[in-house]
Amino acid sequence: MDVFSQVQNLKKIDYKVEILAGLTVAMTMIPESLSFAILAGLSPLVGLYGAVIMGIVTAIFGGRPGLISGGAGATIVVLIALINLHGVEYLFATLILAGIIQFIVGALKFGKFIRLIPQPVMYGFLNGLACIIFMSQINQFKIQGTDNWLSGLPLYTMIGLTLLTVLVVYFFPKITKKIPASLIAILVVFAAVYFLNIETKTVADIANIEGSLPTFHIPMVPLTFETLEIIFPFALIMAGVGLIETLLTLTMVDEITNSKGSSNKEAMAQGGANILNGFFGGMGGCAMVAQTFVNLNSGSRTRVSGIVAAVTIMLIILVGAPFIEQIPMAALVGVMMMVSIGTFQWASFKGLRKMPFSDVLISIIVALITIFWHNLALAVLVGVVISALVFAWESSKRILIKSSLINENTKVYEVSGPLFFGSITSFNESFSIQDDPEVVIVDFKNSRITDMSAIEAVNLLTLKYAKLNKKVVLKHLSSDSILLLKNAKGIIEVNIDEDPTYRVMP
Repeated sequence: MDVFSQVQNLKKIDYKVEILAGLTVAMTMIPESLSFAILAGLSPLVGLYGAVIMGIVTAIFGGRPGLISGGAGATIVVLIALINLHGVEYLFATLILAGIIQFIVGALKFGKFIRLIPQPVMYGFLNGLACIIFMSQINQFKIQGTDNWLSGLPLYTMIGLTLLTVLVVYFFPKITKKIPASLIAILVVFAAVYFLNIETKTVADIANIEGSLPTFHIPMVPLTFETLEIIFPFALIMAGVGLIETLLTLTMVDEITNSKGSSNKEAMAQGGANILNGFFGGMGGCAMVAQTFVNLNSGSRTRVSGIVAAVTIMLIILVGAPFIEQIPMAALVGVMMMVSIGTFQWASFKGLRKMPFSDVLISIIVALITIFWHNLALAVLVGVVISALVFAWESSKRILIKSSLINENTKVYEVSGPLFFGSITSFNESFSIQDDPEVVIVDFKNSRITDMSAIEAVNLLTLKYAKLNKKVVLKHLSSDSILLLKNAKGIIEVNIDEDPTYRVMP
């Protein structure tokens, strides 16, 4: 893209929408970053620094405009055990190593493998995450620092203000969509609490967020192989969880905006941001689904809102803490509840009767693992594995073999469908070895040899015919099938009828 095109694109940006969206994202990101930092036993500022560094680096260098990253819970939850066992310095060292892993994944262009995640898995992931977001907000109806629920007037006040927020978020877009409804809701509830002198829980009840700029800091850990043994497993898991959540979110943004982002570029940006978090005392993180949806629902489609959100959080840390600390938690709870409702894929219910039972089951399993174990990597892995097994099973039933006699000495078997580990049983059962004539032609015009199991099946077939002094000729093999057979030389010896080479299947 030339300079002129870049300038033209800058002129097309609706900066009013982007700035307002960024402010709204910042308001919703602060309490979540604080909550997870406190949950992990970290200073609240560590959570906010993570949000700033992740936000600004990925907004500028990421591969998906509109995507919001910050100090996300999915990654920090992975590291809580490490923090409890070894302390915060090992956290920072782990962040650096995890960032390096993520950067390498992007540099080697492995981010494209996110395309292998089926739609039912994405539905399950998003529905499970929506439930987690909603349930996490319920905890705000508890007395701070305890497991006891609010009661009496404080409870009714919290419920009333939350409902007010929900109503504003729901109805304000019907008036105008130029201003983010979430931001208006926060301001309306703040004004109601301030002018009516309503006593309720505020951000200040969670933590003090005033501080200074983050400073460069080398993690104070021994530079030994023992340290690497400690942090590497955590770094690997964090990198995996962070990339899965990030790239799934990227895919969702692609679908919503009807555009395409770069998964590899985003992986490199995420990795770079986590490396900086390790050196500047941030919590680390990945893409934030809820805040991304807040951003998109506010009308943002560019990098500007992400930059504005990160800069806003930093300014709040430096000078705006007294104001932000007075924002009622009910307003933020209401916004996040509406985000969770918007995140939930209601369309997945509409298509239940039309979807295959296996797809429905996969979505439910992924959602349940996400909800009850909070393990996003495990949920996606299980979903992908089940989807692959279902695909293999269904594909195994698609192989069809027809036989016909050319003459009394020659018989042709026409194979249709892919020959792989799942279909070799049907393949083997289709041949009448004892009754067949001296020459047997296996025609692969409508088939393809795809794996080692298929090669072995062909080999065993030829051996069985050879024992009866019968000849097997493979015909119309695709070029890649021939290559597989040649690579298996020494394992299999067959007669291949030399036809023009071409691919029968993509």
